[in-house]
Amino acid sequence: MPKKKRLQTGVDWLELSTTITDWDAADPALLGTMLSQLHLIRAFEELVLDLAGEGVVHGPAHSSIGQEGGAVGSIVGLRSLDGVNGSHRGHHQFLAKALTHVSGGVIDPAAPLTPEIHTVLRRTLAEILGLAQGYCRGRGGSMHLQWFEAGALGTNAIVGGGAPMATGNAWAQKQGGTTDITINYFGDGAAQIGSVLESMNLAAAWQLPVCFFVENNLYAVSTSAEEITADARFSVRGQGFGIPSWRVDGMDPLAVHLATQAAVERMRSGGGPTVVEAEVYRFFHQNGPYPGSAFGYRTRDEEAAWRARDPLDLVAGHMVRRGLLDESAVATLRQLAQSAMAQTVDQLLESDPARPGKRRVRHGLWPDTGFVNVGVRGDGSELDDLPPLDLVTPKRPLKFVEAVAQVMDRRMAQDPRVIVMGEDVHRLNGGTNGATRGLVEAHGEARVLGTPISENAFVGLAGGLALDGRFRPVVEFMYPDFMWVAADQVFNQIGKARHMFGGDNPVPLVLRTKVAMGSGYGSQHLMDPAGIFATSPGWRIVAPSNATDYVGLMNAALALQDPVLMIEHVDLYGTADEVPDGELDFVIPPGTAAVLREGSDVTVISYLSMVAHAKEAIEQTGIDAELIDLRWLDRASLDWDTVEKSVRKTGAVLIVEQGARGTSYGGWLADEIQRRCFDWLDQPVARVSGEEASPSISRVLERAAIARTEEVVAGLEAVRLGFGA
Repeated sequence: MPKKKRLQTGVDWLELSTTITDWDAADPALLGTMLSQLHLIRAFEELVLDLAGEGVVHGPAHSSIGQEGGAVGSIVGLRSLDGVNGSHRGHHQFLAKALTHVSGGVIDPAAPLTPEIHTVLRRTLAEILGLAQGYCRGRGGSMHLQWFEAGALGTNAIVGGGAPMATGNAWAQKQGGTTDITINYFGDGAAQIGSVLESMNLAAAWQLPVCFFVENNLYAVSTSAEEITADARFSVRGQGFGIPSWRVDGMDPLAVHLATQAAVERMRSGGGPTVVEAEVYRFFHQNGPYPGSAFGYRTRDEEAAWRARDPLDLVAGHMVRRGLLDESAVATLRQLAQSAMAQTVDQLLESDPARPGKRRVRHGLWPDTGFVNVGVRGDGSELDDLPPLDLVTPKRPLKFVEAVAQVMDRRMAQDPRVIVMGEDVHRLNGGTNGATRGLVEAHGEARVLGTPISENAFVGLAGGLALDGRFRPVVEFMYPDFMWVAADQVFNQIGKARHMFGGDNPVPLVLRTKVAMGSGYGSQHLMDPAGIFATSPGWRIVAPSNATDYVGLMNAALALQDPVLMIEHVDLYGTADEVPDGELDFVIPPGTAAVLREGSDVTVISYLSMVAHAKEAIEQTGIDAELIDLRWLDRASLDWDTVEKSVRKTGAVLIVEQGARGTSYGGWLADEIQRRCFDWLDQPVARVSGEEASPSISRVLERAAIARTEEVVAGLEAVRLGFGA
């Protein structure tokens, strides 16, 4: 018979419940503050549902009525510098954090309203209504609420999408030498989401002060928790990652508070991440003013049983029992909260003459429509005082990949905020290609972080770091195709964060990756990501063709307050090249394409390694082509002046790229050029690209799928004949 040994995780998983003794020992100021916040949030949410019923709320109204105990109980003891973020159902968490911030953590139920609290209620409602005075200037609405000053990092419409960002905020808190902590709120549905589980693993591996708070309201939309998992006690997830966990009744705010305080104490003392699960109940359907029973997925009896356990009544009952207030004081508190919301709505809305009995937004409160694109990215003014490339400076020989490592070493030496992270970047003498050679020896593993194979978590963590502002993360994706497993964090979170939350918050992050066409790595390891990123808001894109440009573009990317994709190419890594002698501090800012060859027959536009192939093809054909190396590829950074000037001269354009036609950057660029330069074009914009198929492992099929010099020659000859390539 084989020997068997029962294995243990070695971390606690506790269920905590309160007793009368706990309620009697609770600080009266704590209970009064909790009761005040509960009533303010309840009155707020009731008004939002009323306005949703009138059609004043544009979009969803995910009510937190019934769930207030989880938010209030967990947040009431936090500092302003502690961070919280949450999900699409996050009004109660945002309000609890904002109210705690402006009140200093104490609210008297006999006098719960101050000018600061009135302002919080008004600006939060304004945001949900999409108005200019909202915390995100009306862009975030119900699902994207952010107020950094209060430690409200931003609620999130993507289920589980906030977990990596919260983990990044916690990394910044720990590395910044503070005892501040972060709480990431999510629901039962997100407990199965990869980004949450990856973040738990990363937080545990790096011992980060982040609490994963599972607000288990038992249902997704209509699907019950028991239907989606074998064990609906979602705090069990902590056991798989060695994270201590607590499970509490979320309808009991004191139980939530005690569990959270135990978790917070552990995190502040350096004990790493925690999990708290609070079982709560939303009194209404997923969205809107109707109960779930109206849609048939739960019964009225079930709803009545949970309503009888209302956290507002529980806290008030214990306070009355202890003689801290009486029933009339509770009624007065509710009346004051409702009156405050009536005053708030009167400041924002007025009667609608076209809809008797309905309301509309007051004149002048909507955002100006000219604000629509403001803040997609910054204006780049942070580069104004940085030294440009001096073309007459003597050069020294340096391989391309050595330039990659040396400029990063220089920036890390000059700016202690810069950190590098990615798979194997701290090993193998500079990662898999030598691009980080010497960095860990010079700057230590605290700033050169080898990550798990977990792109979704670590790039999202970097996004949280960037939003925090104390660090400038440089993330390496070993291959561009890995962006697909991190697409939510890359595009929904990092790319949209500045604009979505009002346009003010910088997101200084650099994402490095390498195109590997021709290396035999097959369909899932070598794509050109430029076309995908060019059509995604918020990102800037650089694609250097030589070592000098790499240095200047990386310096610019690290100085910008925007996320920047740095695309490299394996064909360039080993090439003998040169860079200006001296310190590598110059920048090549947006809007500075390089005209490598002047000509009058056709404008050839390219980037990365295809610049050299285009140059070679021009020499072979003898066509008098003007060759432009774009350097910057995104809409906001591309040097349109140089492109348009060239097109006016030549009347023809050939866009040259290497990768597959389906995800082609050239398709987007051709459309833009034809819109901007139509009057000067003598023929349609022509393109050279790879085939429809992704390159294969087979050497001959891979070569057939990508473009090189021969394909550029054919493209030039087609343009010479006046036909599109």
